[in-house]
Amino acid sequence: MKKVIIFLLIIFGGWKLLSSPGSVTLGTGVLASVEPYQDSVEPAVSRSIENYTVTDLATFRIKAKVLSRKDYVMGRESDLSPVDLALGWGNMSDERILSDIEISQSGRFYRWQVDSFPIPRREIETHSANMHLIPANEAVKDEIEKVREGEIIEISGSLVEVLSNNDGWRWTSSLTRTDTGSGACELILVDSFNIVTP
Repeated sequence: MKKVIIFLLIIFGGWKLLSSPGSVTLGTGVLASVEPYQDSVEPAVSRSIENYTVTDLATFRIKAKVLSRKDYVMGRESDLSPVDLALGWGNMSDERILSDIEISQSGRFYRWQVDSFPIPRREIETHSANMHLIPANEAVKDEIEKVREGEIIEISGSLVEVLSNNDGWRWTSSLTRTDTGSGACELILVDSFNIVTP
């Protein structure tokens, strides 16, 4: 049985590799210059998705460059959010700058590394973020599935908190773009997702 499971995992991994959307190059220059928009929600709105209660914490909109994409099928987070996008705006949407920054994702985190800073460290930290995407419906899920690293996208939705109806497990969005480390990722219920790359 163990060999069958390993074989199936290898097949699945190969399929994901071959079916991955790939990446695009758009050239130098800032392609997403506007800061993300966030506003409070009063009163808070909650809804049920799967076996979870999802509560809006803030409305949220962003136009950004996809720095990296990571798909997840393991872990309870993947019940709701099968895709994370590392996104950049301002100078972090300029491929001239990004060529000097090594970017990766794993374990629901986004990481970056440089040999020398093309822009100040704090600017990298405050103009890029890892975002967990919860598609609000199948149409949005289908659009997210198409997105490729390097594209410019627009997201509209809500920053949310997720609470399991079964055991009290909780997953909460960051509400600022200036934090780093554990808890700094945005958890977005995505109502609209558009690829706006020319």
